[in-house]
Amino acid sequence: MDDDMEDYGFEYSDEEPEEEDVDIENQYYNSKGMLEGEDPREALEGFKQVVSMEQDKGEWGFKALKQIVKLLYKMGDRQKMMDAYRQMLDYTDSAVTRNASEKKINSLLDFISASSDLDLLQEFYETTLHALEKARNDRLWFKTNLKLCNLWFKAKEYSRMHKILKDLHKSCQREDGSYDLKKGTQLLEVYAVEIQMYTEQRNNKKLKQLYQKALGVKSAIPHPRIMGIIRECGGKMNMHDQLWSEAATDFFEAFKNYDEAGNIRRVQCLKYMVLANMLMESNVDPFDAQEAKPYKQDPEVMAMTNLVAAYQGNNIREFEKILQQNKRTIMDDPFIRQYVEDLLRKIRTQVGPGQHLCLENHSIGETVYMCM
Repeated sequence: MDDDMEDYGFEYSDEEPEEEDVDIENQYYNSKGMLEGEDPREALEGFKQVVSMEQDKGEWGFKALKQIVKLLYKMGDRQKMMDAYRQMLDYTDSAVTRNASEKKINSLLDFISASSDLDLLQEFYETTLHALEKARNDRLWFKTNLKLCNLWFKAKEYSRMHKILKDLHKSCQREDGSYDLKKGTQLLEVYAVEIQMYTEQRNNKKLKQLYQKALGVKSAIPHPRIMGIIRECGGKMNMHDQLWSEAATDFFEAFKNYDEAGNIRRVQCLKYMVLANMLMESNVDPFDAQEAKPYKQDPEVMAMTNLVAAYQGNNIREFEKILQQNKRTIMDDPFIRQYVEDLLRKIRTQVGPGQHLCLENHSIGETVYMCM
């Protein structure tokens, strides 16, 4: 009988695993369909079954564990979520390809990053880094460390940031200590994090150094949000040095980058650009630019442009009225507030003595130099 089967090409030992794979795949997609249901526990049990169905660790178990991690996160079961994540990371040694593991882990890193639980994020990132010590995946190591660095920034743990930043810089360097031109994009990401840290620490000297270094990196294709952070910092530094024209250029570049990235700071930088134009006494309409036109009617931007109109018309009473009516969008911004004193001095000079603008407890003279 066995000989007959060989003659007809029957090889049950090969077919059984294939049938098993089909069953596992079907179970995975059936479980995925349950994600739309009201009870996430049904999908959870389905994905657990996928893992148990595989005799050896494989692609479907790896995918199922990713779904289990996400479900347990949504259900608020942190301990079981981390256990499932560690089990998933065990698959990266040999059960799945390097590209597949990087893609799934990257996806989870982005998913978990939305959490406001700093302890959970710390455990998640550090668990990932521990697993990557074996895998030696430089790109994933860099991204995870960058996320951990941002976590310490939010927690104001600057000493911990310094240690990670040192490692990140080293990863962008050659053996001789010079920076690898091929890693310009990564280097700009490191500079952007450092800029945010030194902004909080009010270290203007370091900020100027970093800004110049960042502009000197040519071999890079950074995410527009990264360039937004860098150019906004440059704008604020130029404002601090009363280089209004250079500041306006930097703020416009920051606005364009934030706009491309869909980042909410685009409106803020547009307001700063309007402010810089006003301080340099420019008659050029900043909204002539194609990129800025759609935001001309934005309520926050309109408050600034109305202020410009009052300023250019030497209408001190209208100027005062706009400031009082738009306290939140103008005077509550510490960066804008510090420059109102310059505007008041200029407009008083233009309208002459005898007219005074009274602002109630706005701490106009307060120096706030921030590059956030």
